[in-house]
Amino acid sequence: MVRFLLLLFFLSSLLFSAINVNRANSAQLQTLNGIGPTKAQEIINYRKSHGGFKTVEELVNVKGIGPKTLMKMKSQVAIH
Repeated sequence: MVRFLLLLFFLSSLLFSAINVNRANSAQLQTLNGIGPTKAQEIINYRKSHGGFKTVEELVNVKGIGPKTLMKMKSQVAIH
């Protein structure tokens, strides 16, 4: 029951704030539209090897994320 309440709190907080792709963990990234475990890990790998994202549009450089996926999640992400 406690886990459920924590999950509910976490998910409701996501509705009111954007996910910072430069700081989010895999579970947080997976809450974005079109992002599952594999793409979340690719985002993490990209930011580690490139020193983070400078723009939201840079997400299309991540393996598995194209313009359509970016459009689905663009309003849900932040850089800073």
